[in-house]
Amino acid sequence: MHKLFRLNTIDWSLGMLRGQLRFLNQEFEVVAIANDSGILKEVAEREGVRTIGVPMHREISIAADCRSLVALYKLFRRERPYIVHSNTPKASLLSMVAAWAARVPHRIYLVTGLRFETTHGILRFILKTMERITCLCATKVIPEGDGVKETLHREHITRKPLQKIHHGNINGIDLGHFARTPEVMQRATEIRNGSEDFTFIFIGRMVRDKGINELVAAFDRLNREMPATKLLLVGKFEDELDPVLPETKHIIENNPKIEFAGYQNDVRPFLVASDVAVLPSYREGFPNVVIQAGAMGLAQIVTDINGCNEVVIEGQNGVIIPKQNEETLYDAMRRLATDRELTARMAASARELIATRYRQEDVWAELLKMYKSLD
Repeated sequence: MHKLFRLNTIDWSLGMLRGQLRFLNQEFEVVAIANDSGILKEVAEREGVRTIGVPMHREISIAADCRSLVALYKLFRRERPYIVHSNTPKASLLSMVAAWAARVPHRIYLVTGLRFETTHGILRFILKTMERITCLCATKVIPEGDGVKETLHREHITRKPLQKIHHGNINGIDLGHFARTPEVMQRATEIRNGSEDFTFIFIGRMVRDKGINELVAAFDRLNREMPATKLLLVGKFEDELDPVLPETKHIIENNPKIEFAGYQNDVRPFLVASDVAVLPSYREGFPNVVIQAGAMGLAQIVTDINGCNEVVIEGQNGVIIPKQNEETLYDAMRRLATDRELTARMAASARELIATRYRQEDVWAELLKMYKSLD
């Protein structure tokens, strides 16, 4: 049985592959590799696969990255995997270079997002160079969606043929899990706590690139005009990497209609407790939260960026707005909070649109088909 190594930079991000590793382990000897922050053991038990911890860091650190590169090279030389497949930026760069040096036959880079899109100057040059090196060392480059594919071509990152898996997305959606079960509905009722406020929800990292500054400012303005509105924030702040503005934090802490729920393992009841999901991000690869919100039957407001504009169809299951534009975000939020009939109509079609394109079993089957087609 061939060895398949799946790599992410940080072990908690292996959660994006929930169920997929167990499925693939029926055809390959799957090994999950990441920096071990204490979650790798849980991944091994959940997926029934072997896990290996390799120190890696998301930020750029030449000394630490060189140590990680050497560790991966030695690991690949010792284990002799048939396929090395990675999908987070740092792990992808290091693993593709190490796998190329170790002569791993198949080196797959799944491009889930391009960080250089929101940077400028020397940092943009560095990040684009890293992407070019990663793609050069890979034998196969897979864009997670059409938007990523177009950017890779437009920015001259790689000349390799690019084809997404199925309709895109890294793992698809478990429609049995993301459903309005009695348990989820009961928890949602507790979260709602009798409130009749029209509730917007954001789920994700609380950072600048996710559009938090614009979202909080737009909601604060809307709430002054429409007091029966609420904003629910689910996620964690990452002040060391991409902090939000001090005034944004001040509003979050002082507006009683903004509820900060922090990171949640189960976002389903929070989605059900809300009326509209909002993701005003500056960049994405193919955001899982947009698929999850759609599966839970929510209308959405998203920015016109990679992934978001592939899942949301303007006027059918949501509204698409320009990125980094507080005014248009405010207008969209006000429109959906005011026109409940429109919001309900979008919500009614949301789950069906997700089910026909992103069912988990279909994504897994197409991924396995791709693996088996390798020479």
